[in-house]
Amino acid sequence: MKNRKGRRSRNKETRNEAAAGNGDRISKLPDDILLNILERMDTLDALRICILSKRMLKLPTMLSQIAVNIGNLAARVDTCAFGIREVVRINGAVVDVLENILSTRRPEITIRKLHARFVLRHYDCLSIGKSFARAMATQKVEKAEIEIMAEKSNKDCASADLIRFAKLFNTFLGACPDAFAGLTRLWLQNMRFGEEDIPNMLSTCKRLESLRFSFCDTGICSRLKLQHDQLVELEIDYGHFEIIDLSCLPKLQRVSYNNWFPYEDHPLSFGFVPRLSKISLYKTGVCSDRALVLSRLLATFLSLSELHLDFRSEKIWVLPECPKLLVPLLGKLRLVNLDNLPEGCDIAWTMFILEAAPSLKELCITVWDHCMEIDKERRKARGLCDKANVEWKPSASDFKHKNLAKLTIYGFLPDDNFMRYIRRVLEAAVNIKEISLHNKKVCEDCSGLDPKINVCSARYPQSDEERKHVMKELGMSWQDVIHFQS
Repeated sequence: MKNRKGRRSRNKETRNEAAAGNGDRISKLPDDILLNILERMDTLDALRICILSKRMLKLPTMLSQIAVNIGNLAARVDTCAFGIREVVRINGAVVDVLENILSTRRPEITIRKLHARFVLRHYDCLSIGKSFARAMATQKVEKAEIEIMAEKSNKDCASADLIRFAKLFNTFLGACPDAFAGLTRLWLQNMRFGEEDIPNMLSTCKRLESLRFSFCDTGICSRLKLQHDQLVELEIDYGHFEIIDLSCLPKLQRVSYNNWFPYEDHPLSFGFVPRLSKISLYKTGVCSDRALVLSRLLATFLSLSELHLDFRSEKIWVLPECPKLLVPLLGKLRLVNLDNLPEGCDIAWTMFILEAAPSLKELCITVWDHCMEIDKERRKARGLCDKANVEWKPSASDFKHKNLAKLTIYGFLPDDNFMRYIRRVLEAAVNIKEISLHNKKVCEDCSGLDPKINVCSARYPQSDEERKHVMKELGMSWQDVIHFQS
């Protein structure tokens, strides 16, 4: 027993010495490595760590990336659930951290990114705006980002709330023009602006490169005209705009629109956008939705190189068109991502894009019944459609594509739908180098779905024997091209 106790005592001492040694090694790391670690964290967490070590107390004054993301908690704050005191506490922490770290840091070190996310409240906004303005006036700031959230979630906002939040933001903008003049990224949520408010904001935010609106508009069925010299990226989530006119945006490269309202056949209008190359469209299609006609959407836009369409596992809302109409518009297209096609529906219609895009290099298709509403009455109330195949006929049986190098499919199953589609691609794409077949994606939020919603009874081939059988059906000569990625 004594020996055992002795061994335990020695082992404990050894572990303590090892722990002490690890602590010494961390504290002896060079400043640049420690700063690299700290700058990957939220700045508040980095400050907490530095307080625990005398060795690291000086490091906050040397940070080049400052990100106060207490808004990660604020994102879940609703005054109905948490109360106004919680909002005040969270915003107060944002104010304190920004003021303290910006007033004590070494000004000769460039701020590569200054980021703050907070809830829209008048006095807190003014304090944060003044901190940003002082930093921009006294230090070099490469990127400055602000994300502003409303006190209420969108589902709890009436029209009066949206108007009130927009007026509060306009007051903030007018009180802190120097802060907004240096912003490079702005994200606004739950606001209904007046007709001249957004143009006024854009004229104030002269350096703005990235703009995102979530649940924002200028009134039901309104038209938004955008002009800005520096804007590179635009994101719109759930706006009641009739159409968004990208009038004059000479540096715009990427546009993303999530769930537009189908007032028109197309949600976007393109003016002077010479550098725009990527369009991403996301929509949960309902029965009443008009089909999106690509030839109309892209009628004046000829430089598209990347297209992402997400159907949210519901209605296919894009119209398969005659390739001859689209070839002049999609001639520069290199990458297409067709996301969340509903399971059980024929995917052959996607071939119309392949036929219309002769320069296409990569095509990615995801078939997935993801987080769908399954209750029949609720589906009917929301206007959601029953599953239906998209009508499409190939334009030419001898069609050949010379540039497609890669086809990726998520949700592959060895049934007639997928096998017939892959054979068609193999016949058409004469220079294909890789077909990557993945199992269905997994989402924790989908765990409660009714198993009956998955109409495909076959399963992804896991074993060597199952995969050999698929290859035999497709042709063993393609075994170096087709890869299974479980």
